[in-house]
Amino acid sequence: MFFEVSKILHFMLSPVTWIGILLLLSLIRFKRRFGKSLLIGTWVAFLFFSNSFIVDEFMRISEYEPSEETGTEVYDAGILLGGGMVTSTSGGELIFQQNTDRLLQAIDLYQKGRIRKILISSGSGSMVFRDMLEGALLRRYLISIGIPDSVILVDSVSRNTYENAVQSARIIRDSIPQGKFLLITSALHMPRAIACFRKQGIFPVAYPVSRKVGPRRWDPGYLLLPNPENFMVWEKLLHEWTGYLVYRMKSYL
Repeated sequence: MFFEVSKILHFMLSPVTWIGILLLLSLIRFKRRFGKSLLIGTWVAFLFFSNSFIVDEFMRISEYEPSEETGTEVYDAGILLGGGMVTSTSGGELIFQQNTDRLLQAIDLYQKGRIRKILISSGSGSMVFRDMLEGALLRRYLISIGIPDSVILVDSVSRNTYENAVQSARIIRDSIPQGKFLLITSALHMPRAIACFRKQGIFPVAYPVSRKVGPRRWDPGYLLLPNPENFMVWEKLLHEWTGYLVYRMKSYL
């Protein structure tokens, strides 16, 4: 039930959903008392959520800072958290999508000798395609590019961050007890992810990837012009903030 509710909540937290509701209400009540106020609210919401400077400032305080602990140390495994990286066609062809920086970074770390094994934690995050197990697809891909099956550990059961931590902890205790680990996920997702792992008694070093913001900019286009792509960034931000709060309430962190 928690999995299904989280998917519905993700839709409801989308700024596009809010703006759409405001616009619909403003059209319904345009000739009434609050119609024009709702229309102004719709316009203000659009400008706020589409502004690049505003969203980047919120991202700046939300993304996990890279750790200086990683250095040149060698780790027993890199824990690669999946989610929206790869699917496949009915014929078995892999289709790579978003979040693939996590995968590329894990491959790079392995090839450089920084991690000895890759632990992939990702089942199906879809309410429709329950049999599309991302962990199994990623394992197949890693083997196809020459990474030995013997260094790949897979959790294809977990459907969310909490389950990632629970299932990965089980694999670690069975296969690599007392090991040293890197946790590989996006910088925005890292605060919730690493807190879940610590709750399970696993204390990996954070290796945040896919950072979205760099140095502050002051050019007029960046400060003033709307960018529709920022709606997607806000969806991710709101998803993480809400997820962290809900996980805290459920004692997952």
